[in-house]
Amino acid sequence: MAGSECFSAPAQRNLPQRSSWQLNGVSEVMDLLHIDVDIDMMKGKPGKEDLLHSRNVLRKQRNWERQLAAKKSKRKEEKQRRKLNREQESGATGSPQFTKRVMKAITKERLAEAQRTGLKLCVDLSMTDCMSDKISVCLMQEVGRLAGQLRRMYGSNKKAARPFHLFLTELQEDSRLYRECVRMNEGFLNYKIDITEESCLDLFPPEKLVYLSPDAEEALETVDADKVYVLGGLVDESIQKKLSFSRARELNICTVRLPIDEYMVKKNNTKNFHSKILAVNQVLDILLTFCDTGSWIDALQAWFPQGKGYVVTQDESSAKSAT
Repeated sequence: MAGSECFSAPAQRNLPQRSSWQLNGVSEVMDLLHIDVDIDMMKGKPGKEDLLHSRNVLRKQRNWERQLAAKKSKRKEEKQRRKLNREQESGATGSPQFTKRVMKAITKERLAEAQRTGLKLCVDLSMTDCMSDKISVCLMQEVGRLAGQLRRMYGSNKKAARPFHLFLTELQEDSRLYRECVRMNEGFLNYKIDITEESCLDLFPPEKLVYLSPDAEEALETVDADKVYVLGGLVDESIQKKLSFSRARELNICTVRLPIDEYMVKKNNTKNFHSKILAVNQVLDILLTFCDTGSWIDALQAWFPQGKGYVVTQDESSAKSAT
């Protein structure tokens, strides 16, 4: 027994030491696990640099999306423009809807092409000072009406499938008409028109010029691409009869008239009023329609004012005998 006591006593003395070691070991392991957990949590939590990086990525992505949308819109507009050109070349009918931006670009391109290869038409503005014997108020009203005619003329030319190359000749920058055109017509200085202080003779040889006057003997039969047609920009022809015809004689160039007598007859009216004098925009409308249709009847029927006392006839021989 004594021996057994001697044996067990040391064993009992060692037990507390062993338990203390085990507890310390567990504590160290728990400390290690705690450190690992803290490190993992710190890694999972976004820092300031990570937030800045995310914002930059989002900003770049938004910029890229905007650029992509802009390129897509530009490709769509270009596709629509090519489609319209194909329809015009093939004579296809229809009215596709385009944005204002696309239509403006198409019109600008069409007018630029007319300035390169289109039929040429000059408006001779050398005669606007023939109103000097009128009082100032009446003069300004008539100059204002001419400025309005030029605006409507440009508007018709813009809409045409095959516009003319337009010239405003002898338009002085210090003239009443010039100032009135700038005041009344928005964007006048940006019109796709050649505006010059020179005369039509300074720009073209006389053999190419054809002056349109209602007093000419010869009627215009067709529009020749080799000719340059001239209209008299008149404020009021009642001041002096045959003013445009006299101007053409002064320039020593040939004259023609619209074929009103060949395709129209006088119409009875209460005032017994009949006139062949037309505004410059009305003459251009007639010429544009004739160039498109090849028919003077269609052109005159569409644009000759009813108040002038003439009506289109389908019988050419009756029109000639009536005049």
